[in-house]
Amino acid sequence: MDALVTTDWLAGELQASDLRVVDATYFLAEHGRDAAAEYDAAHIPGAVFMDLAEIADLSSPLPSMLPSPEKFASRMQSLGLGDGSRIVLYDNSPLHTAARAWWMLKVFGAHDVAILDGGLAKWQAEGRAVASGKESLRHRHFTVWADDARVRRLDQMKANLDSKAEQVVDARSPARFSGEEPDPRPATHAGHIPGSANIHYATLFNADGTWKQGDALKAVFDEAGIDLAKPVVATCGSGITAAVLVFGAQLLGNTAALYDGAWAEWGADRTTPKAMGAATVLTA
Repeated sequence: MDALVTTDWLAGELQASDLRVVDATYFLAEHGRDAAAEYDAAHIPGAVFMDLAEIADLSSPLPSMLPSPEKFASRMQSLGLGDGSRIVLYDNSPLHTAARAWWMLKVFGAHDVAILDGGLAKWQAEGRAVASGKESLRHRHFTVWADDARVRRLDQMKANLDSKAEQVVDARSPARFSGEEPDPRPATHAGHIPGSANIHYATLFNADGTWKQGDALKAVFDEAGIDLAKPVVATCGSGITAAVLVFGAQLLGNTAALYDGAWAEWGADRTTPKAMGAATVLTA
C-alpha cells in the first residue's frame, strides 16, 4: 500500500477484511467545530473515529504530546486497529490532521499506514457514499512499541543548535514564524528556533486539497533551502501541522523526525534562544 492513496483506490478496497479506515479529524477551539459530531453526521462507511484530543499525554502541560505506548496501543485496540491491519487515514480539518495520526501510528509501530488524498471533502465531492452514527468495533491486538528515532525532545533540539546535524523546518505561518504575529499561548515568546527554515504546511497542498507530489512537492522544500538528502526535523506550534511536513518529506523519501514539544515548549522555556524576523533560506 502506498503512503498516499486515492479515493478510487479506497473505494475498490473498502470491503477488504484487513483494511481499516480512520477519521482523524481534529480542530482547534478557534475553529468552532466538533470533530466527533461531524464524524457522527457523515463519515466514510466503516470508518472509526480517532480522537486526537484524547489520544495524547493529558498529564502534560503541553498540548497534543504523544501518549505512552501503552495508552496508544489500548486506544488502537479499542478502535479495532491491530497488528496486520492496513490503515487508511483521512480528515476534514484545515490542519490536515490525518498527518499527525499517520506519524503517531508510525512512531508506535504500525507498518501499513496511508493517508487518503483529498480526505473526506474529495470523497464527498465525488458523490461517494457516507455513513452516519457509530460503527460496530471488534478489539484487535496492537503490539506496544515505540520508535524514538522519529521523535525529538527539547534537549535534542538544544544540542542541534550547536551540532546543526539536522535541518529544522517550521510549519507555522510566516507571520507566526517571524514573530510579526504574537503567539496565542500565554507567556510564550514570539519567533522561531534559531537557524530554522519556514514552510507553511498549507503550501504542501493543491487548491483542491490534494497533496502536491513529485517535482511540485520537492520545489516547496527546495525554495526553503531544505536538502531532503540530509536529516530533517519538523516543528510547529503544538506538534500537529509539523506532521504535514514530515509526511511530505516521507513522500520524497526522507524519514523526517518531529519535535513534539514544538513552539509551545520552546517558546515558553526561558532557557531557549529565540530568533525573530523572516526566514533565511538555508544553504549547504
